[in-house]
Amino acid sequence: MFFLTPAELHAALNDLPVALLLASVLFDWAGSASKKDSLKSAAYWCLVLGVAGAILAVLSGLFAEGWVEHGGDTHLFIEQHETFAITATVFFAALAGWRIFRRDRLAGTERSIYLGISTLGVALLMWVAHLGGSLVFQQGLGVPSEVMREALSERDGAHEHDPGEEHDEAMDEELQNPADENRDDTAPDVSETSATPEAPEDHEHEDGVADH
Repeated sequence: MFFLTPAELHAALNDLPVALLLASVLFDWAGSASKKDSLKSAAYWCLVLGVAGAILAVLSGLFAEGWVEHGGDTHLFIEQHETFAITATVFFAALAGWRIFRRDRLAGTERSIYLGISTLGVALLMWVAHLGGSLVFQQGLGVPSEVMREALSERDGAHEHDPGEEHDEAMDEELQNPADENRDDTAPDVSETSATPEAPEDHEHEDGVADH
């Protein structure tokens, strides 16, 4: 099986629609500036294909939510990412419907309004991407607990780099011997627990969302 988990499938599907929708806005601006219909046509098809891809990405994300390990706090971030992703998809679907209804014949003031609205949609896309990236790179969402433990254990071990790829020695020393002049010697040692991810907290899903 090419994709081992629903999270991997979602990760594979969510980049292309963002790229297509961003390209649509850029082609539209370039087409308006250069008066080239070919660029406007490219913008139209990028928009239509981007919306189709966004729908698939949202559906795969909703499916993956019930399969990934996560706690209660992370679930709140997932819901926020989900809400903004659906909003962005509906937003650009409405723009696509506008152009289809007008047979992609936007001109004058109408085209200027369209360009302004679609540019605002870019900011919405960037926020959705930011939330998704934070879930993966800050929350570790989609990474099984056992895999995370192995990765942390391997990261703590010694390893060698090829010439020119060495870590910064000062940074390595700081990571290995963090300086803390105000450290309280009576504080409990948490080194044994810091490498082990916290067990997921019990929380409730909305009706229709699979338990995990």
